[in-house]
Amino acid sequence: MNNNKEFVTEPRVVLIGAGIMSATLGVMMKELVPDLTIEIFERLDMAAAESSDAWNNAGTGHSAFCELNYTPEMPDGSIDITKAIKIAEAFEISKQFWAYMIHHNHLALPDAFIRSVPHMSFVWGPENVNFLRKRHATLTQNPLFKGMEYSEDHATLAKWIALIMEGRNNAQLVAATCMELGTDVNFGALTRCMFDYLKKAGGVNVHFGQEVRRLNQESDGRWRVRLRDMKTDERREVVSKFVFIGAGGGAMGLLEKSGIPEGKGYGGFPVSGQWLVCNNPEIIEKHHAKVYGKASVGAPPMSVPHLDTRIINEKKALLFGPYAGFSTKFLKQGSYFDLPKSIHFSNLKTMLYAGARNLELTKYLIDQVRQSPEDRLAALREFFPYARMEDWDLEIAGQRVQIIKKDVALGGILEFGTEVVSSADGTIAALLGASPGASTAVSIMLTLLDRCFPERFRSEAAQARVKQMIPSYGKSLAQNPQLLEEIRTFTSSVLGLKSVESKL
Repeated sequence: MNNNKEFVTEPRVVLIGAGIMSATLGVMMKELVPDLTIEIFERLDMAAAESSDAWNNAGTGHSAFCELNYTPEMPDGSIDITKAIKIAEAFEISKQFWAYMIHHNHLALPDAFIRSVPHMSFVWGPENVNFLRKRHATLTQNPLFKGMEYSEDHATLAKWIALIMEGRNNAQLVAATCMELGTDVNFGALTRCMFDYLKKAGGVNVHFGQEVRRLNQESDGRWRVRLRDMKTDERREVVSKFVFIGAGGGAMGLLEKSGIPEGKGYGGFPVSGQWLVCNNPEIIEKHHAKVYGKASVGAPPMSVPHLDTRIINEKKALLFGPYAGFSTKFLKQGSYFDLPKSIHFSNLKTMLYAGARNLELTKYLIDQVRQSPEDRLAALREFFPYARMEDWDLEIAGQRVQIIKKDVALGGILEFGTEVVSSADGTIAALLGASPGASTAVSIMLTLLDRCFPERFRSEAAQARVKQMIPSYGKSLAQNPQLLEEIRTFTSSVLGLKSVESKL
């Protein structure tokens, strides 16, 4: 991988940010157009060091199996699973693409970034148990969630999640669902694997320590990207026909610098996070699952509490949280001036309206910031009754920037998701937002390619190539059980995951 040694001043494509989004788009583009020239610019000194890093990324395999915020209860008491289906299908698309890359020897061994880890939901109290029961009944009517188990029996739950059930009052009403097909994905490792592939593919240069200072569109439609070397202060320029801004929380400011009309009016609301990381190997070995609970009132989606098994750098880890916080930074290694500098005349009204409509979120964040170590331990003990503070260390998690956008009826709304913003001529695009971005990166990039390169992407040759990489492309897995089973059997085999038929 090059680090500022080669510099193509007129590449066909420029990717800003060396995270999972740029890596995914770069690989897909090279698969579709092998002779494409790509320049990638990252302000830090390595790939996947911000939101895509395993310690920073809260979404380590979002598939809607256990995330309760993707299945809201409606006023009539029914459970809306629309978003859960969309996310589950998107994650299946990601797995197909990864399996294709591994099957064709483009990526390292699968256990470097993905492993089988059961996904579970755990709740207590009559109201929450009733919700989980209805959620399970609704989800299991869809093929994507076939095999999901449900139990309110303490003995059964003790087999599934011993750590969580130890020391729990036998009279407490509890319930859990379990989906063994869940996974743990190290998106940092995956991102670096993809950049290794791009290096070998040729025509791709990755430059670290390079900050994008300006973006200007020339009269011929090309983009002039002005850069500054973070160490030497040297200034450079490249001119490209297409620019993708995949800079995590930094994308908002760069979109503004582009000046495209489609980027006007957007604002960002930063949310930081912290983890309690277990330092006791005996406790870590007693738990093997991602167990999600229900979020507090007003909590943002990425703050849903969970006791989370992860495999990071070939070592098993156990995390609890995240505890939300507030920082004016848009990136973990950003500036405290990021939020103030993002506010301007075109988005001020939008942000004020959104703020007025989300007072509960503001109160929640204030309460989280004021938490003491004893408060954090109390939250952990709701999941793990025997938890002791000396077994856990507090670590800073990643930074997320939620989208604030204009709304005709409401003035401004706070969006908890991801969104692609692109120019009318398709020459520049940016990805804004957070969860469940990394897990659905492949679907997001397919949408981007279709939007920015409609004629080329929709050609017969390109569509045939996409279907080689993603066999289910253009078909609904939620409505085709047989195809879903075939796809899952193949991807599980290639990725080294538990098979569809396996049971706990």
